[in-house]
Amino acid sequence: MSEQTPTPAAREPRTAAARLTVRDVLGLDLVTTWGPEVVAGAAHLDRPVRWLHVAEATDVAVMLAGGEMVLTTGLLLAGNDQAQADYIESMRRVDVAAVVLGLGRAFRTTPEPMRRAAERCGVPLIVLHRPAPFVRMTEEVHSRLLYGRFAALNLSDNIRSSLTALNLSGATLQQLLDEIACYSGCPVVLVNLAQRVLASAGDRASLSELLRDWDRVSRQVAELAGSGPVTVEPDGWIVVDLEARGRRWGRLVFFGYAGSEESGLLLGARAAEALAMHRLLGDRDHGWEEQAAEALLLDLASGAARPEQLFTRVRAAGLPVNRRTFVPVVVRVLDDGRTDGERDDTPELVDRAVAETPEVAGLVARIEPEGTAALLSIPYGEDSDAVVCRVAVRVREALALRGRRAVLGAGFACSVLDEVRRSFVEAVHVADAAVAAPPDGPVARLGDVRLRGLVRLLRDDPELQAFIERELGPLLENPSLLGVLRTYMETGRNKSLAAQALHVSRPTLYRRLQRIEALLGIDLEDWERLTSLYVALLAHEGQTGPRPTPPGRP
Repeated sequence: MSEQTPTPAAREPRTAAARLTVRDVLGLDLVTTWGPEVVAGAAHLDRPVRWLHVAEATDVAVMLAGGEMVLTTGLLLAGNDQAQADYIESMRRVDVAAVVLGLGRAFRTTPEPMRRAAERCGVPLIVLHRPAPFVRMTEEVHSRLLYGRFAALNLSDNIRSSLTALNLSGATLQQLLDEIACYSGCPVVLVNLAQRVLASAGDRASLSELLRDWDRVSRQVAELAGSGPVTVEPDGWIVVDLEARGRRWGRLVFFGYAGSEESGLLLGARAAEALAMHRLLGDRDHGWEEQAAEALLLDLASGAARPEQLFTRVRAAGLPVNRRTFVPVVVRVLDDGRTDGERDDTPELVDRAVAETPEVAGLVARIEPEGTAALLSIPYGEDSDAVVCRVAVRVREALALRGRRAVLGAGFACSVLDEVRRSFVEAVHVADAAVAAPPDGPVARLGDVRLRGLVRLLRDDPELQAFIERELGPLLENPSLLGVLRTYMETGRNKSLAAQALHVSRPTLYRRLQRIEALLGIDLEDWERLTSLYVALLAHEGQTGPRPTPPGRP
């Protein structure tokens, strides 16, 4: 999850409300000059106004579709109490927004039968005490409604264009979510159907508060969902059901959206479209759950986020954190046994092995093309070494069924998340060193890789690089002689075995060893110099061999 906080000012969806209520219309400067008074139905002034309709006919209701604000002088209703009540009753049946009665022509004061009927039916009845040209009121309100609808369409096009452009450019899920958060101006959280947080965007402080109490918040989200594709609550929560290929797979939740209900519905619908497109266009072999785990593991391993943020995010991602021991494990596949074009399912196999170990939970993801990482969460009181070994055995067995060999490197056990970063670095280097010398057991620890592991840990140290130059010097420009020295060391200085391994005669090997001694100015019988050469060779192998990218490093 990105630590970048989107700037709400960059997007302004809240200005594009295509909605006017009865209260909004009464608050217009033009209308206030005519002395409007709400004489009935004051509790219903927040009804939306779809259109204004001027009519004097008593049966005007048959021409209405609902949501209109009806303007009349009541000329055909004067003197007939029953007609006045029936008129209001017909307005209720077609669900008009309000009735506006202009006083002066038919009525000098509010007609009591209309007022009583309006109060009984819950229809707002507004009287205008000063002469009002209805045409001016109609023009004013209609222009605002049309402008609002145009602005809503414009907003819809802007959001769709922006999010589509991101999808087509290959943007990540986090970039897409950051853009959605910019348009909404509030925190957004993406969850799967199990309410596990896959990604989030928006203000970091607000997100931390939400994730800290995610168990309660997620229950509220689940209660709100299901009433429609997009549910907008009065408190600014928007819950969007997400689908792809006709199947619902998750939800997007906005917290504290300050815009109108209409713009909230529009924003939720456009966000759902963009996320569905991203899911269809994205890497099917690298699902969102794995991407979410990968982002979280990278942040844990790199120290990119503050510990209190990581704690809430790890818990919201579904990993137990209370009274647990954390152990990072890195898997490197040696012989993958895959045919060309065959998908690498190592993360899925590791995830399954973790799931099949009852006493452990874990987050699993790729950390690079050649590696898979897992953060194991083990209950206090369990033997963490034994649990890690059981997981490692299951991983190796699952890979063996696919014709693959692998080495696993584990970091030290951590009692708090703050220590995970150092342990991850250790696990990466242990696995890296174990590639050159696979351990006998199912998983390698720092103690298992010994001197080879130490020089791998220090291989980027400038002092170690200078040591290699001093010890191997001229041999670095002569790979053939460097190979002779390496083979001589690996065979335990047994010249017969070394000659066989190099496919040369013993006299030839003697001459080459003498040349090495001459170039380096040493005696290969000097144990101290020989030890230095051996360390330098291990360090040189560590620098020239495969260099997997540690978690958190680009």
